[in-house]
Amino acid sequence: MTDSKYFTTTKKGEIFELKAELNSDKKEKKKEAVKKVIASMTVGKDVSALFPDVVNCMQTDNLELKKLVYLYLMNYAKSQPDMAIMAVNTFVKDCEDPNPLIRALAVRTMGCIRVDKITEYLCEPLRKCLKDEDPYVRKTAAVCVAKLHDINAQLVEDQGFLDTLKDLISDSNPMVVANAVAALSEIAESHPSSNLLDLNPQSINKLLTALNECTEWGQIFILDCLANYMPKDDREAQSICERVTPRLSHANSAVVLSAVKVLMKFMEMLSKDLDYYGTLLKKLAPPLVTLLSAEPELQYVALRNINLIVQKRPEILKHEMKVFFVKYNDPIYVKLEKLDIMIRLASQANIAQVLAELKEYATEVDVDFVRKAVRAIGRCAIKVEQSAERCVSTLLDLIQTKVNYVVQEAIVVIKDIFRKYPNKYESVIATLCENLDSLDEPEARAAMIWIVGEYAERIDNADELLESFLEGFHDESTQVQLQLLTAIVKLFLKKPTETQELVQQVLSLATQDSDNPDLRDRGYIYWRLLSTDPVAAKEVVLAEKPLISEETDLIEPTLLDELICYIGTLASVYHKPPSAFVEGGRGVVHKSLPPRTASSESTESPETAPAGAPSGDQPDVIPAQGDLLGDLLNLDLGPPVSGPPLAASSVQMGAVDLLGGGLDSLIGDTNFGAPPAPVTTATAAPTRLGAPISSGLSDLFDLTSGVGTLSGSYVAPKAVWLPAMKAKGLEISGTFTRQVGSISMDLQLTNKALQVMTDFAIQFNRNSFGLAPAAPLQVHAPLSPNQTVEISLPLNTVGSVMKMEPLNNLQVAVKNNIDVFYFSTLYPLHVLFVEDGKMDRQMFLATWKDIPNENEAQFQIRDCPLNTEAASNKLQSSNIFTVAKRNVEGQDMLYQSLKLTNGIWVLAELRIQPGNPSFTLSLKCRAPEVSQHVYQAYETILKN
Repeated sequence: MTDSKYFTTTKKGEIFELKAELNSDKKEKKKEAVKKVIASMTVGKDVSALFPDVVNCMQTDNLELKKLVYLYLMNYAKSQPDMAIMAVNTFVKDCEDPNPLIRALAVRTMGCIRVDKITEYLCEPLRKCLKDEDPYVRKTAAVCVAKLHDINAQLVEDQGFLDTLKDLISDSNPMVVANAVAALSEIAESHPSSNLLDLNPQSINKLLTALNECTEWGQIFILDCLANYMPKDDREAQSICERVTPRLSHANSAVVLSAVKVLMKFMEMLSKDLDYYGTLLKKLAPPLVTLLSAEPELQYVALRNINLIVQKRPEILKHEMKVFFVKYNDPIYVKLEKLDIMIRLASQANIAQVLAELKEYATEVDVDFVRKAVRAIGRCAIKVEQSAERCVSTLLDLIQTKVNYVVQEAIVVIKDIFRKYPNKYESVIATLCENLDSLDEPEARAAMIWIVGEYAERIDNADELLESFLEGFHDESTQVQLQLLTAIVKLFLKKPTETQELVQQVLSLATQDSDNPDLRDRGYIYWRLLSTDPVAAKEVVLAEKPLISEETDLIEPTLLDELICYIGTLASVYHKPPSAFVEGGRGVVHKSLPPRTASSESTESPETAPAGAPSGDQPDVIPAQGDLLGDLLNLDLGPPVSGPPLAASSVQMGAVDLLGGGLDSLIGDTNFGAPPAPVTTATAAPTRLGAPISSGLSDLFDLTSGVGTLSGSYVAPKAVWLPAMKAKGLEISGTFTRQVGSISMDLQLTNKALQVMTDFAIQFNRNSFGLAPAAPLQVHAPLSPNQTVEISLPLNTVGSVMKMEPLNNLQVAVKNNIDVFYFSTLYPLHVLFVEDGKMDRQMFLATWKDIPNENEAQFQIRDCPLNTEAASNKLQSSNIFTVAKRNVEGQDMLYQSLKLTNGIWVLAELRIQPGNPSFTLSLKCRAPEVSQHVYQAYETILKN
């Protein structure tokens, strides 16, 4: 008879009857009663009133009955903590039962009762079970430690359970090892700072031995643990890879992906010249291909992981293109993922095959898939130059089908092909113009308008075509309006006489009749450009556009490296780091691949690593500015200044005074690759960023002597950074100081307006050295008209980093009750020289030899009347330390070192000829872009 009868009772006074049955002398009756209680509990009835009666049934030898009582206990212990203590004695007794199954059951249940009062009573039984002779009990106890740690971490540490767990890694039974690893990993995740899994070659050897005999989930725990280990050299990495490789043929796909993760991570350390490296590449392909014969959901997970692997090491699957061809019955999510991987694997060798497939897909019935297939043809043209012509003719064939959505997608991708291969395929413009009337999607319309504007001189009736779009200007989407505005301005610059009315019409539509701020701003910029300086307008709007890159959708390299460390987890499916989707950030540790060996730069795939990536032991050179188009300052600059970093692209946004000086300064519109505009920096700063600064930066500090500070570091006098006329009456002057290891920005705020100023706040844009305010801007009383207040704002260097041009450029936003104001200034680099910048002699010598000669830069410091001793003391007060000094042929040679806040060392040789006011300075540094600014710091310090 089945157990369903326990769920079908309709008696009244049920609890009372169950109570009587639970206290019966007959074992069978007791068991039936407990089953009824569990059935009631399962369907959601409250049977907690029976707690004492059920707990009394624990005193039994019957394993089935014991399991049922323990199940009840787990469910109600939280709501009845005082009653649950009654069960403790039974746990203690059961942990000494001769039957290992009962001992394990008691330990497992103990771990599941999450009641603080009980946990301390359970420590003794748990300690015994961790040392039990039976491996089944030990493996259960290992998991119990992790559960107990979650309830009361301090207790687990005080009782020494963590050390016992570490000992279990050396256990003779593989399942115990796997569970100990799983428990330690779980605990380490919630306490990232604790070094619990202190792995060494001996413990790794034990894990690898256990790996062969574990269950599949045990293998996954061990492989995940191995992935967190850092081998000491390539020999050890190779030996681990050899022992992990057999897991690739496992039937469980999770084991396969965990093994792939370990191999992908350790391959970083193997030299490409090794025979074994090639063998490993060949061994990685078949298991990945096998994963694609599973059911669609598993295929999708496998494809998302393969997508990452292909971006990191395309050579693994370069011969396996055919397995990514789409099958007619694949679900759409699998089709789209396969399509993406096909493009990533496309190369000159297989492009014919790929194009034939894509053309086939473009005639399918699924609209989304067809769109993606047409886009894919365009991406192939951009990626494989030799195939561009074939791709363009395929796209033209598709346009001839006159299927509306196919035509629109084709036009969007042809625009990109024109960008990639200028002056090559423009003959197809006529065909594109024939389809103007059928375009109804914003992206396609915008692409077509861009083509007409860009090639206006080749299209006879360009003005008529653009005029036709202008008729419904206000009904168009923003994307189309912006593109139309730019296209008509381009047309005007190319054919000024015929299109004057048209350009006036579009400018008035964009500025006077539009309420979209982006459109208005762009309209005003063009208007002012055209009215003040048509030559400049031509330079900006018709500037040479940079060619678009092969792969715009590649994952950024550092993120890719992190995601490779998470293969086989959710992060690899989302293509986002865990910190982006795990709430509260508990247990989220940023992982990265081990440093590459010297010869492990990929020769076949230039995209695997950024050129000139620093090798592992060098300090991080300032990250490049990337493709950031400015998240232009969250204007709500409330008091907590640690808010989102303020914006501004320094990509091509030359105008740094972001809106401070009205629109005049904004000539560098990011969309059109404009040359950088003059920067409205501090009055004493050089006016043009592009100019060589060596001549002008000294002017920034070339004023009377600075205020003395505790460490004697030179301080430039305050300069006006934000004139009152640009900030509605607020004038800001300032300078930077470094005192006893802390940097501050000394500000002087003057109110030259007629109203009181309050609610001050400050924010910095991302900058080369991560300078950021360490506290809010404290202006304690309202700033009355004609009042001046002096403030010292402490700074730190833990802000967001982005390489600026020039390197020491700092863009600042200041808010008050009137408005937000922007200005830009150059900070002297010597405020970033740290106090522990003195290298010992041996280290200095070794580092000087180690830095390549091409990184050496030489400068002349003229008109410096100091002698050697005075120069050395003066530099030391600004943290430039003399490591050694010698005299060669009457010349004094000072060998000096300094260290920047981001860990970059700069080594210097200063040659001083007594009586000669010109000094020669040689600088060597792993980040040569710093040298120019260090020279300026030398000049500033020595001359003031």
